[in-house]
Parts: sequence; C-alpha cells; structure tokens
Amino acid sequence: MKVNVGGIDRLLRLVFGAILIGVGVVGVGTPWTFIVGGILAGTALISFCPLYPIFGICTKES
Repeated sequence: MKVNVGGIDRLLRLVFGAILIGVGVVGVGTPWTFIVGGILAGTALISFCPLYPIFGICTKES
C-alpha cells in the first residue's frame, strides 16, 4: 500500500470525517453520514485512498 494522500488532503479528510462522525453520533444525520465520516477519517489516518490509483491521482508531495 503506497501512500497517496498528501498534507492538505489528509487534513481536510480528517476534519470533515470528524464532523460527519459527530453528526452521525448525535443522530442528526442519517447512518450514511457516520459511515462516510468513518471512511474519510480512516483514509486520512492511513494516508491511502483506494480510489486514487484507479483515477491516477496522488496528492502526496514528492
């Protein structure tokens, strides 16, 4: 697994993921908000997005 998520991308994923997880926990949103938030936070923590290689994207600074 090659790192393909860079600094700003990683920060934004973590922030929006945490917000969506919070909304999902409070119960304001649908269960999908919790799931999408978990995916965003998870990809930020491991610095890898499985969709990026499919589309040839890499936001990590060389």
